[in-house]
Amino acid sequence: MLSYTIQLYKKAYSGLSLNSWYLCLVMFINRSGTMVVPFMTIYCHKVLHFTLPQSGYIMGFFGAGSIVGALIGGKITDKHGFYYVQIFALLSGGLLFILLGFQETFITLGIGSFVLSVCNESFRPANSAAIVHYSTDENKTRSNSLNRLAVNLGWIFGGVLGGTLAAINYHLLFWVDGCTNVLAALLLLKLIPASNVVKTVENKITADGSPAYKDKVYLIFIAFVILFATCFFQIFTMQPLYYKTQWQFSELFIGLLMGLNGLLIVLFEMVIIHNLEGKRHPLQYICAGVLMTGAGFVLLNFLPAGYYAAIIVLVFITIGEILAMPFMNSFWIMRTTSKNRGSYAALYTTAWSAAQIMAPIIGGLAISFVSFDLLWWITGAICLCASIGFMTLYRSNFKQNRIIPIEETVF
Repeated sequence: MLSYTIQLYKKAYSGLSLNSWYLCLVMFINRSGTMVVPFMTIYCHKVLHFTLPQSGYIMGFFGAGSIVGALIGGKITDKHGFYYVQIFALLSGGLLFILLGFQETFITLGIGSFVLSVCNESFRPANSAAIVHYSTDENKTRSNSLNRLAVNLGWIFGGVLGGTLAAINYHLLFWVDGCTNVLAALLLLKLIPASNVVKTVENKITADGSPAYKDKVYLIFIAFVILFATCFFQIFTMQPLYYKTQWQFSELFIGLLMGLNGLLIVLFEMVIIHNLEGKRHPLQYICAGVLMTGAGFVLLNFLPAGYYAAIIVLVFITIGEILAMPFMNSFWIMRTTSKNRGSYAALYTTAWSAAQIMAPIIGGLAISFVSFDLLWWITGAICLCASIGFMTLYRSNFKQNRIIPIEETVF
């Protein structure tokens, strides 16, 4: 049994390029310091004494900046390549995180959050293009999962460390987040010099280079991603506040929950993806994952307050995340070439950024005017609608194993 398990994990991680592993290490360093955003609503409400809607608006500023940053980053990536976009985003983001810790008014914190997010989120389209650049057609989903592994392994350290630092002094979060960004940039320069970036062989079954906004199927897909992401972001925005104010959890335990989410993904996602990839269409896995996530949030209205209940909710949401997110990446990647990959990645990142705006605003309004219970019902209903949407998209375009060429789906 032990030998079988070892072989299972060995197969899941084999065949990935050295540069993919380097990108994984860079991402791990970067995400180990990710602790400002998960604790921002608590910081705004408890430390700066903002109202709940104001705390939600600050997160909305992060989302607005993400949209602008993703679009800019995607355009520059398609025109000039992904390498220096990543370097600039990490360095500027690191410095701005430190500066943000000194802002104490709603206006200055809002402006600072927006500018920081513009710079910081321009990293994502470039990084997505880099991941595809260093992978093959056969392991693109696993390469993205490896990147997600680094992100979530970082969450284990960042979440626990963030909860510990928040209990001491919230301003420490900004310094650690900023310094890890700068360290990640320096590490990328060292491990993958610009001279090592070579041109890849084009995928022959992908698109002809048309921009993402001309792909009708992809635009519909993006709409459903926004619905799902709006729900998923509650785990970083309103759910920590719910645990703090309603269930009376400490910041340390909230951080441990975030770390557990990362740990489960690190332990199981690569093996699960290795065994699922290629057996069904990505949209089918996405549909199941979105439904599972919605069920996790709705459980908050049924389970009694307690540590075990929070862990059960986390397991549901994590399983949904594992089933949905890697295959969302594989869906858009298979529709791209090196000529338009930045625009597809930018639009995908923009979807999550738009959700980052809507999630805290919807959450804040639902809580202020009714209750947390309403928020969890709304979240479950939206996830159900998104799941139905993904399945409808699959049945309409891919059920007969006929992948409609991009040329047939452009305006």
